[in-house]
Amino acid sequence: MAFTPNPSVAIILVNWNGYAFTADCLESLRLVHFPDFGVILVDNASDNREGQKLKAEFPEIDLIETTSNLGFAGGNNVGIRKALETGYTHVMLLNNDTVVEPEFLDQMIKKFEDNPLLGIVQPLIFFLHDREKIWSAGGKWSQLLCRAITRGDRKYKEEYLPNDCELDWATGCCMLIAREALLKTGLLNEQYFTYFEDVEWSLRFRKKGFEINLATESIIYHEAGASSKKEHSEGTLSANAFYFHVRNQFYLIRTEAKGISVALSIIYHSSRFMGWIGYFCLRRRFNKLKAVIRGIKEGLILPI
Repeated sequence: MAFTPNPSVAIILVNWNGYAFTADCLESLRLVHFPDFGVILVDNASDNREGQKLKAEFPEIDLIETTSNLGFAGGNNVGIRKALETGYTHVMLLNNDTVVEPEFLDQMIKKFEDNPLLGIVQPLIFFLHDREKIWSAGGKWSQLLCRAITRGDRKYKEEYLPNDCELDWATGCCMLIAREALLKTGLLNEQYFTYFEDVEWSLRFRKKGFEINLATESIIYHEAGASSKKEHSEGTLSANAFYFHVRNQFYLIRTEAKGISVALSIIYHSSRFMGWIGYFCLRRRFNKLKAVIRGIKEGLILPI
């Protein structure tokens, strides 16, 4: 896959009732140095016409409004289709609860210049409110347990010392993808809706022969879970967050596990989720309890 001499980038943001986060992200994107990029904002049927308000404040964006909440996967696919139709050479998924450094995109594009097999690049991501602590330095994949592991999780940069390297998976919080890799691999699996869709997608890119790299000189900051971290009667995370996490973990097992890893991964993750069930029983968080049980059931039986 030859490097495109004049790369152009479509940055896709999905907004769902996150006006303040999205506005901060768009403000940071206004300072980006890379010469040829556009922003496609997909408003996922937010309340109070948030998409229109953001378009009025940031007229440079390309706004697409959906008629229902399509989730992370579906909302991004709407933006990806628009980016491909427009002819961009690269497409970026960027969470709306991030802010970026001005040089972040230049540093990511540089990685494609040196590696013809490269399909995806991820930046080094820090916590927004603790900017020395790593949120993600990319992902490792344990095939034996069908477990997605985040490199550098909650470690400080000086103790972890991340380096540019090949990754097993990139986080959907921010990933830059070459057009050719997208066309050969296909879009996000919308059945996942949210959680682990980026892992499944990354593994699919690798099966098509594309590499995934970390660019440590590219820096962004992430609020982490803004769409699911809202006040509820049973704590901060919603019951739906637990449902999708559990269900989609079993989806991954069903598509990725082979041989002995089938039994080992089911035992490993089932024991984790039984621990959650026990905790929610003790804390009388019955909506979350039911969400985990439903996630286990549907993750094992729904067609994928």
